[in-house]
Amino acid sequence: MLTITKKELIDRIAKSTQAKRALVKDTVQSFLDEIICELAKGNRLEFRDFGILEPRQRAPRTAQNPRTLGRVHVPARQAVRFKAGRLMKQKLNGQNVDI
Repeated sequence: MLTITKKELIDRIAKSTQAKRALVKDTVQSFLDEIICELAKGNRLEFRDFGILEPRQRAPRTAQNPRTLGRVHVPARQAVRFKAGRLMKQKLNGQNVDI
């Protein structure tokens, strides 16, 4: 499995759209910043056929430190849940889907 970085993704988009790399970089970064801002506000983001991002409240819990075996309190926190959309599920399961 390969890891694709934001830089590599920006380079691919710039090449395929023949747009300037700096413009693509600013656009991608603005898009990601907006996603973060909306999730921080508690809003759900839905991208048709790609998936849904929504903030979730994680309950407080008691965990165990593996080194000392002592109990540790883990406070409640926000997390992001991602649910894959229809086209993503089909593509990941090897079905022929035109994108």
